[in-house]
Amino acid sequence: MNKSAVTNLDNGVTREDGRYALPATSNIELPRGYVPGPKEEYMNPRQLAYFRNKLRTWRAQLVEESRQTMDNLREEVRDVGDEAERATRETENSLELRTRDRYRKLIAKIDKALRRIEDGTYGFCEETDEEIGVERLDARPIATLSLDAQERREHLQKQMGD
Repeated sequence: MNKSAVTNLDNGVTREDGRYALPATSNIELPRGYVPGPKEEYMNPRQLAYFRNKLRTWRAQLVEESRQTMDNLREEVRDVGDEAERATRETENSLELRTRDRYRKLIAKIDKALRRIEDGTYGFCEETDEEIGVERLDARPIATLSLDAQERREHLQKQMGD
């Protein structure tokens, strides 16, 4: 499929397959309190801008929390208290590092979602190419599968694990 742009619309790009892409350089001002509605065209430039803003905000929060975690670990005094207190600190540090690793993986998924907004595939299932749905994406903006495809995958994983 040729993914070349055909027209510019509302700072978004319409591809030959009729879907919109939103280049990172495009800036769409959304009305205050804008939330994608069911009567709008699916994944139009406004919706893409809404999800891009949501993803960027989430990413910035995760990066800031990771930075704070690392700052806390660096500032911590290493030779404190008795063995029990040191063990408690090490357990806390381990938990913070696991959380940071989870954030790193989540940031990678957010970056992937942002790339999908730019290339016009955001909001469509990676397996079936069906619409994922605005409600699902609002709840989980990094979703890559429709609800049906996700349920099939989980069912298959459950069978393989049994």
